Amino acid sequence: MKTIGVLTSGGDSPGMNAALRAVVRTAHTLGHKVIAIRLGYKGLIDNDLKEISGADVSNIMQRGGTILKTARCDEFRTQEGRSKAASVMKKNKMDALITIGGDGTFQGASLLGKEHGVNVIGIPATIDNDLVGTDETIGYDTALNTAMQAIDKIRDTADAHDRLFLVEVMGRDAGFIALETGIAGGSELILLPESLTKLDEVKSSLNNALSEQKRSTLVIIAEGDETGGAIKLAEKLKPDFSKYDMRVCILGHIQRGGNPTARDRVLASRLGSAAVVALDEGHSEVMVGVVNNRIKVTPLKMTFGKKKDINFDLLELSRTLR
Repeated sequence: MKTIGVLTSGGDSPGMNAALRAVVRTAHTLGHKVIAIRLGYKGLIDNDLKEISGADVSNIMQRGGTILKTARCDEFRTQEGRSKAASVMKKNKMDALITIGGDGTFQGASLLGKEHGVNVIGIPATIDNDLVGTDETIGYDTALNTAMQAIDKIRDTADAHDRLFLVEVMGRDAGFIALETGIAGGSELILLPESLTKLDEVKSSLNNALSEQKRSTLVIIAEGDETGGAIKLAEKLKPDFSKYDMRVCILGHIQRGGNPTARDRVLASRLGSAAVVALDEGHSEVMVGVVNNRIKVTPLKMTFGKKKDINFDLLELSRTLR
């Protein structure tokens, strides 16, 4: 029997609870004990732990957020902080740690494994979908649907008033949400960090769209686009488009919340279970992902600090359809 610690860390994403449920249920099926760690790495350092049962994870998979809570932890970024975390694990006789999160979460887990020989497994949960080693991350599909529903509503009011809307979605370093919601929402222009677009090109595209006398015009902007986001772009466009009723809408953190979609619940269930199985098979310092609908194990060091490519064919499609 193993004692497995589990935590959620970094930004929350819909489906984290479903992943936790799968970790607990699979571990118990295989005869292991699970220790829940509140508030991510901060809770690990502070010894904020509790053994968790199958009953504790009943009726949680449909809930957004994370019942374990999450927090940033500057102390864990230091060697001293990670030493404290390793000591807490040793004191509580934990054989392994499963971390549910994104880039920063995995960097911390990788260091903990290297420095203290801790068995660590990562489960990719981030709405940005920017981790290498999995086709999709937990929370991405829900964020897409949340953004798309908001964009549909914005399109209604844009159409009613013949307005030009600049809609900013999340994606500081990656444009996955902007790209797919832009296509799904029928936007006239999509701006991404991965595809540099000069201001003159933006103006030209908008002029072309507006000259076709469409009843509404939508521009979808990833927050990390080089134009500086929707507010700054609006300021740059205002001198040339002052005759148009231009509005800015920043969707913000609504994209993180809400009940996870069926797709995210299934993905989270698969990956949560796969993480426990990977531990049983002797894996460590790896992330479990899904590639071509099959579970794949990738070394943690290969999953963070790298650029996951968007589908540039979709970007070209968006230009054809606008």
